[in-house]
Amino acid sequence: MRVEVEREDDGRWIGEVPALPGVLVYAATEQEARSKAEALAFRVIADRLEHGEPIPPEARQVFAA
Repeated sequence: MRVEVEREDDGRWIGEVPALPGVLVYAATEQEARSKAEALAFRVIADRLEHGEPIPPEARQVFAA
């Protein structure tokens, strides 16, 4: 699962998981943005699994051994 991190003009960091629409977070540091995005992605995947909703193929790589 790919996490994209970018710094805004105001200094905030944005973390996003393109494979999971809506997984977007703001943070004070690059590492915090990456960690928060990953945590939110796991929550979204768990919620989708719980409700029988499809998981995008790229997001399934999280579970690959």
